[in-house]
Amino acid sequence: MASASPSPHKPRRKTKKTAHLDSTVHVKPEALIRTPSFPLAAFLWPARSSLSQWEVLPLILMVVGLFRWAAGLWGYSGFQNPPMFGDYEAQRHWMEITTHLPISQWYFHDLQWWGLDYPPLTAYHSWLLGKVGSLIDPSWFALYTSRGLDDPTLKVFMRATVIVSEYLIYIPAAVIFVRRYSRLFGVAQWTASVALVAILMQPATILIDHVHFQYNTVMLGFVLASMSSMVAGRYMWASIFFVAALGFKQMALYYAPAVFAFLLGSCTFPRINIGRLMGIAAVTLASFVVLVLPIVIGALYDASRGIDSRPDLDGPRPSLPIFTFLSAYLDTEASYYPVVEQLVQMIHRVFPFARGLFEDKVANFWCAANVVIKLRKYPTELLQRISLLATLAAITPPCAIIFFKPRKELLPYAFSATAWGFFLFSYQVHEKSALLPLLPMTVLLAGKQGLGKDIRSWVGFGNLVGVWTMFPLLQRVGLRVPYAVLSLLWAYLLGLPPVSTSAYFEDDQNIWTQWLTAIVHGLFFVAMGAWHVLDLSVTPPPDKPDLWVVANVGIGAAGSALCYLWCLGKLVQESGIIQRSSPGSKVKTT
Repeated sequence: MASASPSPHKPRRKTKKTAHLDSTVHVKPEALIRTPSFPLAAFLWPARSSLSQWEVLPLILMVVGLFRWAAGLWGYSGFQNPPMFGDYEAQRHWMEITTHLPISQWYFHDLQWWGLDYPPLTAYHSWLLGKVGSLIDPSWFALYTSRGLDDPTLKVFMRATVIVSEYLIYIPAAVIFVRRYSRLFGVAQWTASVALVAILMQPATILIDHVHFQYNTVMLGFVLASMSSMVAGRYMWASIFFVAALGFKQMALYYAPAVFAFLLGSCTFPRINIGRLMGIAAVTLASFVVLVLPIVIGALYDASRGIDSRPDLDGPRPSLPIFTFLSAYLDTEASYYPVVEQLVQMIHRVFPFARGLFEDKVANFWCAANVVIKLRKYPTELLQRISLLATLAAITPPCAIIFFKPRKELLPYAFSATAWGFFLFSYQVHEKSALLPLLPMTVLLAGKQGLGKDIRSWVGFGNLVGVWTMFPLLQRVGLRVPYAVLSLLWAYLLGLPPVSTSAYFEDDQNIWTQWLTAIVHGLFFVAMGAWHVLDLSVTPPPDKPDLWVVANVGIGAAGSALCYLWCLGKLVQESGIIQRSSPGSKVKTT
C-alpha cells in the first residue's frame, strides 16, 4: 500500500506550460530583438526593462511636447504678409467673430475676410479659445481692429492653444489606439512605445499644426478615437467620435466610406445584427443633432430678438446660395426660415463646390494631369462628375474588402487606402489633405511587424513623400529650416533615406520584392533630393515660373499613387482574399 500512489514524483507538467508560453504572443522583447536596429529604438533601449508603460509614457509626452513647442518658435503662415496674412489670421479671426457676433451671423459675416468655412465644432472651439484669450488681453480679438495682429504674446497664446488642444484630444487618442491595436498582435510594450514616439513625431503633422498653424490634430484625434473604439468593439462610441471629427473638419469625409463599410460589415457578418445596426444609426443621428443644435437654437433666439443674420443687406432677403429650388416653397417670413437659412449657408460654406476642381498646385492626379490636359477649360459640372467617378473607383475596393472582412486589424489599411483615393481624385484637395492618409498609414507601426523593415520602409516613404509635397506651401511662408530639421530628424530616428538605408533588406522576406522596393524608393528619394538642389540653384525660365512646383506635383502624385497601391495590396493580402502559397509565422513582434 505504501507504493500505491507515486503521483508526488510525477513531473508537474512544466513542459506543457512552457510549450503554452512559447506559443503565445506575449513574449519578452529580449527574445525578439538583441540590438536596436535604428536610432529611435536605441534611444528607448533602456526602457525595455520597464514593467509599466506609465514609467515611460510621461517621458515620451514631455519629449514630443518639447519638440512641438520648439517648432512653434518659428514663424507662422502669413506673418507680416498683408493683405490677407494667412491661416494663423484665419484661426484668430474666427475667435474674433465667434466671441463678438451673434451665432446667427457666424457663417455670414464678411466672407471676403476669412469667412468661417468649417463645420460647427470648429466654431465652438474657436469661441471657447477666444473667450479664454479675451480674459488675458481683449485687444487680441477686438472686432475689426485686431485684423492682422502680430503681437508676440498673442503668438504664444495661439501656439499654446494648439498644444493644449492636441494634448486633450489627439495624444490621448493616439496612446489608447496604440495600446489597443498593438495588443491585437501581442506586440511587446516596449515596441509599442517606440511606435508611439514615431507616430507623435510625424513631421507633417508638427509642421502644419505647430509651425504653419492649424488645428488638424483635433480632427485627427477624433478619428483615432473612433478607430480605437472600433478596435475595442465599441461601435456606438466609434460613431460618436467620428461625427465629432466630421463636425470639426469636413476633411474627415475622406474616412467616411471606410467607417460606413466597417460598421455596416460588423452588423452583417458573421450574422446580421439588427440591434447593433439600429443602435449605431440612432447614435449617429443623435450626434449630428447635438452638433448643430446650438446653431439652430442660436438662429431662433436671434430671430426672436430681431437680430438679422445679414445686417449688411437692405431690402428683401436673397435666395438660398444652394438648393435654390427650395426658395419657391419657403416663406422667408416664417418662424422656421432662419433655421433653414443657417443650415443651408453652413453647408454652402463647408462644401465650396463653386471653387472648382482645385485652387492650388497639389500633388494629386488632377493637378498632375492639368500639366498635359488643361482641365480648367472644361465645364465645372463635367469635372465634378469625372472627379466623383474616379474617386468612387479608387475607394470602392478598400471599402468592399473592409465590408466583407470587417476585421479590426485591417482598419488602418482600409482607412489609409480610402483616404489616398480621396487625396488623389477628389474635389478641392489641399496640400494639407495629405495628413489624412498619412495618419492611418503611420499607425501601422504599432501593429504586426510594424517596426520591421517592410512596413517601416513604406510608412517612412509615404511620410517623407507627403511632407516633401508640402514644401512649396511651407517655402512660401519662410519655413524651409523647420521643414528640413523635422523631416531629416524623423528619417534619422527611423533609419530611413536619405539619412540611412537600414530599413531595407530583411532576411525572411522575398529578395526580389525587397530589391524592387529599394530601387523604386531610391529613385523617388534621388528625384526629391535633385529637385531640392534645382529649386535652390536654378531659376525657372520666365515663361515657366512654376516649373519646379509643377515638377513637385508630378513626382508627388506618382508617390501618392504608389502609397495607395501598397495600402490596397496589403489590405488584400492581410484580408486573406488571396491565399498565399507559403504561410508565414503567426505573429512576429519587432
